[in-house]
Amino acid sequence: MSVFTHLVAQLGRLLEPVLAESATAAAIVLFTVLVRLALHPLSRAAFRGATPVAGCLPVLLQLPVFFVMYRAFSSAEVGGAANELLGHRLFAAPLGARWTEALGDGGLFGAQGLVFLGLFAAIGVVAAWSAVRGRRAAANAPAPVLPAAPAGKGGAAPAVSPEQVEAMRKLGGVLPLLSFGTLVTAAVVPLAAGLYLLTTTAWSVAERAWLQHRKDRAGAGVGVGESVRSSL
Repeated sequence: MSVFTHLVAQLGRLLEPVLAESATAAAIVLFTVLVRLALHPLSRAAFRGATPVAGCLPVLLQLPVFFVMYRAFSSAEVGGAANELLGHRLFAAPLGARWTEALGDGGLFGAQGLVFLGLFAAIGVVAAWSAVRGRRAAANAPAPVLPAAPAGKGGAAPAVSPEQVEAMRKLGGVLPLLSFGTLVTAAVVPLAAGLYLLTTTAWSVAERAWLQHRKDRAGAGVGVGESVRSSL
């Protein structure tokens, strides 16, 4: 954990001339972006459906980072020395503060409370974007093709029923709503961990949108190429 605090502190010092007291908060965002950049090849492989393991690794590898972030802004000491990160702020709110503490210091619309409300609003926008994209993808997805069961004595194997297809579509539309669970987590962890959640969630949604855009463009290019060849 001391390595993490040292890295974030160094990034904060580099940004301090421009961002003053909010430099460490910006360093957390920058650190999160660097982590996600390192995981991008795995995310790309997961999007392409390369292997089932590839889909789990980006999430699993982020858990230790989130845990370290949580501990770094919850502990008064790091490596036997005072934790220098706890004194840093995002505007009026300490990075180690929680929403309940902000409510006790000025209330919902106090100086600290407004910082948390801004964080929650940003997470809500990202979650809504993810939900809209997920529901749209579920609505436009073709009917799933399931492996057919062996034919019995009576003849052909039974096909997937319309009710099963509709249930799968509904499930695909509900799953994106789980993104709003990030709001609950952000309300109980330190502000610094909430910033990490906001950044990594926004990255995930934007990354998937970009990968889908590239896939659609590649598919359109193939379709145009086939049309040109057929017309010759």
